[in-house]
Amino acid sequence: MERRLVVLAASAFIVAAVLSCAWVTGQFTTPAVDRTGGYVGELAARDQPWTRLFRTTDALAGLACLAGVALVPRARRQWAGWLAMAVFGAFTIAGSVFPYDCAVLSDAGCGRGPLSPAHHAHVAAAVLSAAAVLAAMALLTRRWHAWGASLITGATFGVTALTLAAVASGRLAGAVQRVQVLLVACWLVYLALRLLIAEPPSRRPRRQHVLAAGAGPAVLVSAGPAGAWFHWELVARELARGHRVTRFDRPGLGLSPASPVPPTLYGEAARLAALAPPHPSQVTVVAGSVAAWHAEAFARLHPLRVSKLVLVNPACERGRRPCGYALGRLRLRVGGPAPRGAVSAGRVLGGRVPGGSAFGRAVGPWMPALGGTWGATALARLTGPAAHRMLTGLADGYGVYRRGRVLAAVAGEWLARREMAADLRRIRAAHPLPDVPVTVISSGRGSRCRARVAGLLDAKLVRLPGCGRHVHLDDPGAITDAV
Repeated sequence: MERRLVVLAASAFIVAAVLSCAWVTGQFTTPAVDRTGGYVGELAARDQPWTRLFRTTDALAGLACLAGVALVPRARRQWAGWLAMAVFGAFTIAGSVFPYDCAVLSDAGCGRGPLSPAHHAHVAAAVLSAAAVLAAMALLTRRWHAWGASLITGATFGVTALTLAAVASGRLAGAVQRVQVLLVACWLVYLALRLLIAEPPSRRPRRQHVLAAGAGPAVLVSAGPAGAWFHWELVARELARGHRVTRFDRPGLGLSPASPVPPTLYGEAARLAALAPPHPSQVTVVAGSVAAWHAEAFARLHPLRVSKLVLVNPACERGRRPCGYALGRLRLRVGGPAPRGAVSAGRVLGGRVPGGSAFGRAVGPWMPALGGTWGATALARLTGPAAHRMLTGLADGYGVYRRGRVLAAVAGEWLARREMAADLRRIRAAHPLPDVPVTVISSGRGSRCRARVAGLLDAKLVRLPGCGRHVHLDDPGAITDAV
């Protein structure tokens, strides 16, 4: 998928280059603008006949440039250059939103009357966009050490100096500026070609982040959606006094590297099996929210390796029934009395479960690759820490939620949720729950769904009406008591 993102980014830069050359047709459609003495931006002036067309092409060129930058895979020590390219795209859009009032150099009468703020805003946007693209050229060329980039960058700097001289002298300013715009288009094409032929950035192989502490009976802690190991610090610290507590981050979350494939329920159950002590030892699994599905699937698929389940605010299933639902229910009926946890596989818990979302199956595989792009990194740095503090009340002391792969992993797990719910329904129909103690902890107001989950699993239901939804932060003692 990463290669496909590179192709999309290159295509976006090609589109931006083509749209930025739309002024070529304006030489013939707008004769009022001087071809050698008028600025390119005068073609989009408010008093020109094709102003909407050229403003639209400028806006689309800026958007294409921003899209291209957002889809470029992250590379070390190149953030400043790509940020400058994004700024160039943004100011190109701003220039289209705030056009000239009139043809500044081509119309002798322009400027005699008062000019609008939009006119002055266009002048500022034009200057800043030119400065941004020059900065991007210089910064990226310095990192790449490529003769093609050096040639285009040197030529653009030289023509920019000539443009300033032409503006100061009042002669041939438009002609020299057109050469400058052409060189910028060549730079965009060069970016596209370089992305297509360059080797993908090297990634150091990293292991899944696993943290173990204490000694005694094994306890495996699985965080809920978007959770990280440090969210369960209070619970782990208390349990480690008499247990061997293992915490971990799922792929892409916390300090674990991203996985190239989207998450599945069977994959998460296998992950718990890999982290649990080998048979005949058994483990107590503490899981929150959607991770409770992983824990239940692990218990059903590996019944001899579980000693207890503690499910904290387990997530509820929603959607349509999967195609295998009726078959599984029929199998239970034909087989006689249903084993523990299997009879209720035919019940609807909070709605019906889908066989998976078509949107999730289409978009989910893109998430790991999108997490490594500049766009995901920028979005995570802008919103991640604030969203984490708002939802948990904790500061992101490890800088985990400033990373694009974490944002992509959160989105990937959300997209896979319906597919996991369908798989859980199938596992419930095919595999009975082992005869182990199960505790369901439900915080806040009474939840019918969690009560039904507790009934399905023949579990002890512990209600915490005065506790928030983050039990591991608000009342960790309730979890340690359940273990």
